[in-house]
Amino acid sequence: MQGDVRTAALCLIACVAFDGLDGALARRFGVVSPFGAQMDSLADMCSFGLAAPVVVYASLAGTVPTAAAAAGCTLVAGCAAIRLARFNVSPKDGRFFCGVPTTMVAAVLAVGVLIELPMPGVAQLAGVALLAFAMVSSFPYAKIARLIKLPPWLWLLPVVGALVDPRLTFAVIVAGYLASGPVLWLRHRHAAS
Repeated sequence: MQGDVRTAALCLIACVAFDGLDGALARRFGVVSPFGAQMDSLADMCSFGLAAPVVVYASLAGTVPTAAAAAGCTLVAGCAAIRLARFNVSPKDGRFFCGVPTTMVAAVLAVGVLIELPMPGVAQLAGVALLAFAMVSSFPYAKIARLIKLPPWLWLLPVVGALVDPRLTFAVIVAGYLASGPVLWLRHRHAAS
């Protein structure tokens, strides 16, 4: 990083984009294999389970005690490892993720660093811990393919919000997505009973 946390965060965003491409390209060219799936998880762990917490740690420097920043970022790394291992051995659901994907958590952390959310360090650290626990939760989170099918007018809300206040809009979208997991879980429980 050489002291440039924003450039490191941009590199994390690039990792997120490449992570979206690798699986699509493997399927497109018919080279999907169990070995490739394991390599993908290893790459995800390096990018999202190790690099992302390091970037967050650097961004928290001076805003919270060093030990607290280290503990929060270690929590992200540990939860990312658990999330990736669980994803590899769990049956796949075409509609929902079980827990928030590591890729999405890394994207949220990177964008949070880029836009410099005006929050005290303690609140940022609490957000980092919440994202870490969301990765290993059992709550169902909608996949991007399902979100894209939302009515077009719903997509106008974040666009307008971003024009008014991008930081607040980002925080509301992230909070809404994190809250959607417990809400969906409660709905499924209520429907089953």
